[in-house]
Amino acid sequence: MKTTSQNNNFAVLLQNYFYQRLIEQHNCTRDTVSTYRYTFKLLLEYLRDKHKKSPDAVALEDLNSKNILGFLKYLEQDRHNGINSRNNRLAAIRSFLKYTAYQVPTSLPMVQKVLAIPMKRFQRTLPKYLTREQMQAILDAPDASTWSGKRDRVLLATLYNTGARVSEVAVLKQSDVDIDRSVSVTLTGKGRKQRVIPLWKSTTKQIKSWLKYIKTESDSPLFPNVRGNFMTRSGIEKRLNRAVKKAAENNPELKKKTITPHVIRHSTAMALLQSGVDITVIALWLGHESIATTHTYVEADLTMKKNALRKMQEPNQKAKRYKAPDKFLQFLQELNLC
Repeated sequence: MKTTSQNNNFAVLLQNYFYQRLIEQHNCTRDTVSTYRYTFKLLLEYLRDKHKKSPDAVALEDLNSKNILGFLKYLEQDRHNGINSRNNRLAAIRSFLKYTAYQVPTSLPMVQKVLAIPMKRFQRTLPKYLTREQMQAILDAPDASTWSGKRDRVLLATLYNTGARVSEVAVLKQSDVDIDRSVSVTLTGKGRKQRVIPLWKSTTKQIKSWLKYIKTESDSPLFPNVRGNFMTRSGIEKRLNRAVKKAAENNPELKKKTITPHVIRHSTAMALLQSGVDITVIALWLGHESIATTHTYVEADLTMKKNALRKMQEPNQKAKRYKAPDKFLQFLQELNLC
């Protein structure tokens, strides 16, 4: 049986939180655990550098509201993190302290003060996306004569075809792709929710060709790095940046844009929307839990708004009477009534 001092030991609580609560009980994904781990790494470094508290000397009471507020301010002002990142760090700390309140009931007053720290509101910007021509330039950029170039071409094509998050593509196994029957790929998204996305003929052809250059085992990564392991998110971002830089040589407008894997995801959504796909289908395609998230693409599409404006009369013009086409008038005039 644990003693009171052991129960109140910050290091023990944090280890139990990760191993028992996140991994064993909640069965959180590797990405979630990694994100929470990085939050506490930053917090411990902040306490060390700003409060001269070495990580092994940090106690539970050091996670009081004053220190947490200082940490959040440090994230924004010193590390120049955005509000969304700041809120994500606070969410991780809140989760740990809720767990702590059950393990150490005497910490509840301190925990309540931290839980009272609100999430910061921020202005939601419209999603940035690429035109079909810009996207095609990036897809064609990798050097198809090299092994890594072949991989990058099919990787980027799959990203654009599926609208997947970079974390979803990074963990794709060969068994997740069916190029013989359903011609689709199965993506595992947030909360381990799976969705099946159909593949274009061009993407299917690229994947079939790519499989000749990697070992064909069902659990092997579909897009391995040079060591045969799964690519990391940062690795995929670096390969995308390389393709963008190459594409920008003949497309100067790309030099002005910040292009990430998520911008490709937005580009897929806009392409679907502009092709007339229903917004509810796009939500399912992207794995959005709420259709409100998908609705931002409607707000961002200026072309749709311009088309709507053409149908709307300007206020300083007189209302025009409807005039039927000549062929239609001719049809009415020649119509014989029985």
